[in-house]
Amino acid sequence: MKSNIVHIEEDKLDNAIDVVRALAHNLRLQILTFIDKNGVINVNKIYNTLGLEQSITSQHLRILRLANIVLTERQGKQIFYSINYEYLQQVVGNVQVFLTKG
Repeated sequence: MKSNIVHIEEDKLDNAIDVVRALAHNLRLQILTFIDKNGVINVNKIYNTLGLEQSITSQHLRILRLANIVLTERQGKQIFYSINYEYLQQVVGNVQVFLTKG
């Protein structure tokens, strides 16, 4: 009987886990959808348009930033957010490679 041994690159799977955890929240998905529709958007526009408290919005954006899902760019006092599509595609690709090896 042949054994199917899968070499798991733990760091890549850990990254995927971080992404999935960050995405597993309705409000963060709403924020991401809004950023996706706008391309690059400042934090004030996010919480004002979505009707959220600034502190709540900042907490959720922090989680998305730590998971590398969003990118930030500071322009003066304003912080602009965009989705890190390249990283997300890389994570999805890593998960697909893992699943096809099994």
